[in-house]
Amino acid sequence: MKASTIRAWSWVHKWTSLLCTVFLLMLCVTGLPLIFHDEIDDALNPSQWAPANPGAEPLALDEILSIALENRPGEVPIFLSFDIDRPVVNVTSGPTADAPGSQMFFASYDLTSGNLVPPADVGENVMEFILQLHTDMFLGLPGMLFLGFMGLLFVIATVSGVVLYAPFMRKLEFGTVRRRQSQRLKWLDYHNLLGITTLAWVLLVGVTGVVNTLATPIIDGWKNHELADLIEPYKGQPMPEAFTSLDSAVAQAVDAAPGMQLQFVAFPGSSFSTNYHYAVFLHGDTPLTEHMITPVIVSAADGSFGGKREMPWYVKALSLSGPLHFGDYGGLLLKLVWAALDLITIVILASGIYLWLSRRSQSARTAANQTETSEVAA
Repeated sequence: MKASTIRAWSWVHKWTSLLCTVFLLMLCVTGLPLIFHDEIDDALNPSQWAPANPGAEPLALDEILSIALENRPGEVPIFLSFDIDRPVVNVTSGPTADAPGSQMFFASYDLTSGNLVPPADVGENVMEFILQLHTDMFLGLPGMLFLGFMGLLFVIATVSGVVLYAPFMRKLEFGTVRRRQSQRLKWLDYHNLLGITTLAWVLLVGVTGVVNTLATPIIDGWKNHELADLIEPYKGQPMPEAFTSLDSAVAQAVDAAPGMQLQFVAFPGSSFSTNYHYAVFLHGDTPLTEHMITPVIVSAADGSFGGKREMPWYVKALSLSGPLHFGDYGGLLLKLVWAALDLITIVILASGIYLWLSRRSQSARTAANQTETSEVAA
């Protein structure tokens, strides 16, 4: 590789690293507890709740929805979701179907009785704070897109580091750490060794992190383009004043997607649906397919089947990027591996800052010595 090419790649690696390192350190530090989100929740919030009628036939979803709206007069339903490991349905409501998150109200109900399920205590609030900081720094979409750009810089810094690895390490055996030489050389070798050995994981987490920050435009694109043919017959019509049975809509969706399980319902006017349909989301029932989601559209006006659409590739990529990013698909052992690699990445980032600062300090000392020599010579 030519010297000019090496200098160009060195410039790219230095500045992309410097611009993103502080934010990447924040993401690594906040990402560490998020890897163990479920385990931390269980430890901080030991479950004291039990269904009122264990083993009983669950209430109709229409009945649960009616109870939820009676508790929130003047509000409309936005989302419905279901706990995986207990008979609980979660209802999100708000003043309008397109209300921002700050105006939404979330409540959980016992499917066997319709009773309110007590919310989690402060432990859950701590994890939600960390998740929000990690996701968008409390800045909403601009914060997500900014962190996505930082993630892109991180990926470029990683790739440029790989390009530079061979010419800088060509005279040394792989894994060499020059411990007996200067402190800076020792940490340079650690930085290079840790970076090259965690390359695949760093790129995986970096790319999936960037994809996660694009969730809002990806979902908007799916809604505005992939569902356009379903919306076309309803253009110009107002939102239905009264909705047909939710249970009937869900039953149709489940029949249309055999072998899949109910995950989520978006009501008309919400960000995950149209103005005219229930959007019923189902997921696979195996470890391989549980993150692959299929939406089924059912008319909220008359209950007619609107169609089933396979998620396009870019929405499937979004669905898979979340569990890949946090290692949330292979049990506790994989989470421990993810945590160890996260800690190594923190060392890589911190050593990069140290190497830059030490080089600046060395350059400053060299300049000072040259000045002093020139003055003595004069």
